[in-house]
Amino acid sequence: MKLNAMLFLASSIITVANVQAQSTWPAQPIKLVVGYSPGGPVDTTARTFAKYLGDELKQSVIVENRTGASGMIAAESTFRAQPDGYTINFVASPTLTITPLIQKNTKIDLNEDFTYIGNILNYTNVLVINKDIPVKSVSELVAYAKKNPNAVSFGSAGVGGSNHLSAELLKQKTGTEMLHVPYRGNSPAMIDVIGGKITFMFDITSTAIQYIESGKVRALAVTSRERNAGLPDVPTMIEAGVKDYEVTGWYALIGPKNLPANIHERLETALKNIAKNPEFIKSMEAGGYTINLTNGADLKAKVKREYAMWDDVIKKANIQAN
Repeated sequence: MKLNAMLFLASSIITVANVQAQSTWPAQPIKLVVGYSPGGPVDTTARTFAKYLGDELKQSVIVENRTGASGMIAAESTFRAQPDGYTINFVASPTLTITPLIQKNTKIDLNEDFTYIGNILNYTNVLVINKDIPVKSVSELVAYAKKNPNAVSFGSAGVGGSNHLSAELLKQKTGTEMLHVPYRGNSPAMIDVIGGKITFMFDITSTAIQYIESGKVRALAVTSRERNAGLPDVPTMIEAGVKDYEVTGWYALIGPKNLPANIHERLETALKNIAKNPEFIKSMEAGGYTINLTNGADLKAKVKREYAMWDDVIKKANIQAN
């Protein structure tokens, strides 16, 4: 009896301590995990977001880069973390909607292993082509590819990335054959588009804008359903004649599964406030991003929907998983 009483008392103390910790959250700096290298678009955007999140929560938010496996190392570290609100993940959509389809050895269960907090931003890919190619529109590119089936190539940041699959989707919707040339990142692919070693690529608008505005490459279309604020004169793929073509990437906030409800709600409220902050909106739109706030339930539904879409594209393109 005494042992049982002692165990009950210990359990009660732990429970009270957990409740108190939750009620005072955040009482220490929060770690914002990012799955990509410092200086890239995901990292730089996450660092801007971290400042505003810290202001909302009245606590420091420290970015930790855990790179590798297209963001999967960071995602796996997140679901293994304690669900105390002190480890959350600024995640890019391919990590949840594409990478698990390519990396079959992942241990993540998308339905069970995370607390989905909310979508924050959408980003758009833009099709850019070597400026010396005699092509001024997507329809001209398709016609050029059909007339020169061995002459058109496109670059990507690697097999299975969102820019690779954006091009595969274009091929499937237009019935064209084009050669895929994978690189170790977007930057070397862009260098070869500029140099004429490959014909075109899809790049994220936030990094492509500088090359477009300087005239080093020509922009043909953006992949979102609506035109992009950073490239208002560039048509969408749908406007350019590719029916039902839409690819929109996004950045979102997720945490470990079983995140306490009060912490989850506090983070959702912080996202709502940040999404209304004029300075944050201005800085994001300048980089070609669009504010697109959702709650956790809608984010989880989006992951499921896009996972199914990319699964279909990957199977039709016969992209081999590993």
